[in-house]
Amino acid sequence: MNTPVPPEAEPQGSPAGPGTAPEITYAECRQCGTLIAGLDGRYSCGVCGWVNHHSEGHRPLPRAEDDEHRGHGCGADANRLG
Repeated sequence: MNTPVPPEAEPQGSPAGPGTAPEITYAECRQCGTLIAGLDGRYSCGVCGWVNHHSEGHRPLPRAEDDEHRGHGCGADANRLG
């Protein structure tokens, strides 16, 4: 099924600076043509399972080391489930 992409749903090409919120972008799935939404140019199709490579996004992904809420191994402030 090839659904046409509305003009306002074309992928955004301008990279956002660091510290700005992720932007919702739209594209056609390269495998089945379904209109899909993603964050900053990173997509995953819920119909056929196609996923684009993370490097195709509009800006670099944040590093784990930069996450102030990240757990640090063992100890009282370790990242535990439950």
